[in-house]
Amino acid sequence: MVDNVSIYGDAGQPILLLPGGAASCTGFFPGVVEGLLSAPSCRVIVHDRPGTGMSVSEGSLAGASAHLHTLIEELDMGPVVVVGQSLGGAVAALLARDYPNDVAGIVLLDATPINDSRVSARLERGFTVAAAISRFPGIHRTLSFMIRRAAERDIQRWEFRPDCADAHLQIAEADVPELAHSLKGLTSLAADFREGDLPKIPAAVVTADRKQDNKIRRAHQRLADAFGGSLISWPGAIHTVHLQYPDETLTTIRKIASQVGKRSDTR
Repeated sequence: MVDNVSIYGDAGQPILLLPGGAASCTGFFPGVVEGLLSAPSCRVIVHDRPGTGMSVSEGSLAGASAHLHTLIEELDMGPVVVVGQSLGGAVAALLARDYPNDVAGIVLLDATPINDSRVSARLERGFTVAAAISRFPGIHRTLSFMIRRAAERDIQRWEFRPDCADAHLQIAEADVPELAHSLKGLTSLAADFREGDLPKIPAAVVTADRKQDNKIRRAHQRLADAFGGSLISWPGAIHTVHLQYPDETLTTIRKIASQVGKRSDTR
């Protein structure tokens, strides 16, 4: 039995939210749950998969899609529109690949590029090293200070909404070893990932504002093409794009939910 699940809304297209890293889903997407309860009416699934957030169960990245398949089956709420940010976006892509009947539409918010094995390997390796050195108290304090200061600069520069500022600071407080653990297995998963295995579904892939030849941007473009969806990038967008552009993010999710609804009506 899957626990640690909250369902918001009584009717409409089910939306499954997947936060980045090992973060809790609660509070990670400010305004999204409330905004999806109308226009169009949706049901929103808030859940911390094993090994992340407030879950007390052990879990791994490799087992994430199977766990979410079980969740969707037990709730009898499939197929869902899955929304994933960062590592949550990689999990969303894995779910769509492994269990296409569970996923009616997808929104990726600067997803970890699971379809680029080299970038994924570099990310896992980098966080593993960072986790090792952060165990030294002096380095841990310095690293934590630098991450928080960077978050504060983002908030000031982009004039984050108060609830989004709070969420951004909460993300900045993430434990580096915990983040490294959440990425464990990414390299092998990326090595086996094939874009051709993804289903054609309503999709929006939001990427941070990077140069056209950037490897992550190119990986995101390939994901958008594989799903048959669109690549979106807003001016100056940073990795936590859902906090920098909360209204645009909500509009994008609503658009995909509406496309799914229209698709269902024609069947």
